[in-house]
Amino acid sequence: MNGKVKVAIIGPGNIGTDLMIKVMRNARHLEMGAMVGVDPQSDGLARAARLGVATTAEGIDGLLGLDVFNDIDIVFDATSAGAHKRHNDLLQAHGVQVIDLTPAAIGPYVIPAINLEAENATNMNMVTCGGQATIPVVAAVSRVVKVHYAEIVASIASKSAGPGTRANIDEFTETTRSAIEKLGGATRGKAIIVLNPAEPPLIMRDTVFVLSELADEGEVRDSIEKMVASVQAYVPGYRLKQQIQFDVIEPSKPLNVPGLGPMHGLKTSVFLEVEGAAHYLPSYAGNLDIMTSAALACGDLMASRRMAAGIARGKLESTQ
Repeated sequence: MNGKVKVAIIGPGNIGTDLMIKVMRNARHLEMGAMVGVDPQSDGLARAARLGVATTAEGIDGLLGLDVFNDIDIVFDATSAGAHKRHNDLLQAHGVQVIDLTPAAIGPYVIPAINLEAENATNMNMVTCGGQATIPVVAAVSRVVKVHYAEIVASIASKSAGPGTRANIDEFTETTRSAIEKLGGATRGKAIIVLNPAEPPLIMRDTVFVLSELADEGEVRDSIEKMVASVQAYVPGYRLKQQIQFDVIEPSKPLNVPGLGPMHGLKTSVFLEVEGAAHYLPSYAGNLDIMTSAALACGDLMASRRMAAGIARGKLESTQ
């Protein structure tokens, strides 16, 4: 036994192909088993075939028919929120661990720096690229003080947004908003995504605005900086763009927060950038890198848990 479990990736687009390369280069407990798509001319399928990975252009049904499927323990779904439900239903019926890179949010939200160790569901949702980048900051503030409102703006290069991303804009904003509240700890959240068409393409930039109760600014700053370091452990290109900014909102000049009304307290502004590792696309595609890096961290932990529990499908015969 080589200490690794086989995985399949559904969706050979930008995210799926980048994730495949990460699995092959950086995974501790994972190895590629199959790449799945629906377009026989897909560059991602062709690249997978050149790398010796089993492929099918017949979607989830093609995956179920592959000889290697009996050895697949984990499937990453990098397609769309609409397609994910059927994929998940079929895979769950075969006892396969599902890691969802779409905004479908069937399973619990997972952001490695916040709650990876605490979650162990059969379907794990990676939120969104903007959520992976910004919600850790909101959670860092929540560890110090009560957060009333958090608003995030994710700006990504238009060239790094494939068809799946563009088709899921509404799901992106809703899923990210929900995760800001559930994982970030904000009473109210808001998410905005900007597809920037600038040439040359700009690196991913994220802005986080947090309105909380008054707190010691030094404690808030320390908490955010520690969280940034935690994210950097699996996304090396993640960093603060400039110093954290604080503003005290006086009761006499409150901010009107939709759904909450006039609010005052401490406003914390955080400016981030995410430089991609350029495994598949150029370094400006940090939005892809943070999603695939988070998924890889999740997959490695799920694989180690499945092997420890003796439920890794492809390893059962070799351990009996």
